[in-house]
Amino acid sequence: MEWGTVSAASMAGMIFSLLVSVGLPVILAVMIRKKLGAQMKSLFVGAGIFVCFAMVLEQILHTLVFSAAGTALTSNVFLYALYGGLAAALFEEAGRYIAMRFFMKNALDRDNALMYGVGHGGIEAILLMGMASVNNLLISAMINNGGISEVMSQMDAETARTTYEQLTALWQSPSYMFYMGGLERLSALALQIGLSLFMFRAVKEGRKGFLLLAFGTHFLVDFLTVIAAGTLSTAVLEILLLIASAAVLGYALWVCRKKEDTVGHPAQQ
Repeated sequence: MEWGTVSAASMAGMIFSLLVSVGLPVILAVMIRKKLGAQMKSLFVGAGIFVCFAMVLEQILHTLVFSAAGTALTSNVFLYALYGGLAAALFEEAGRYIAMRFFMKNALDRDNALMYGVGHGGIEAILLMGMASVNNLLISAMINNGGISEVMSQMDAETARTTYEQLTALWQSPSYMFYMGGLERLSALALQIGLSLFMFRAVKEGRKGFLLLAFGTHFLVDFLTVIAAGTLSTAVLEILLLIASAAVLGYALWVCRKKEDTVGHPAQQ
């Protein structure tokens, strides 16, 4: 086995993704707590709901559906995107609704909805990208200092060959690719906060339109991402996702601020 060297630029990308995935949610949570007075409970509710609904219940559904459907879904990108988008939107938005309707009903306001969104999107970033970035950094360091050979020597031949093939991406992939994970998590965090604000309006005011907006936006983003992944480069796709997520968050903040302004000025109602 011929081992390459993981470049400093690639490792910097891993560090960037780690900081976005772990550092940014922590910073946002501290800021929202200190400046807006939101409850830490909302953060933990958001994190717990994501783990329960997206990482447990949704994965159970995937196991059942893919076992029954075989390759009918995975071989058809449209059906795969349709199913994936619907499943993600259904479970995450149902969880978001239940959280705000029952677990946050005594403290449901815009600031706690923001904190919920940070918890929901933050734990997603930590589990999906933060842990992977730590793993990539540790393995890259072992590759560069030669320590990986000792680890590989303890594996059987087949496992060692498979592991080697997987690890080649660390030095063969363009350095910019390691920044894309952080960019993706930045987009996802912004989207999760925006969707949480939509759901806050839906639950607080009984507005079904915002409930449908949260579900529809979540589905559309996931669906189009899978469809576009086959035609657009990773960099272009992540930039477009960042723009779209920023637009969703901006609109969500605007409709919540507009509501506050209206409440604060009865004459304008």
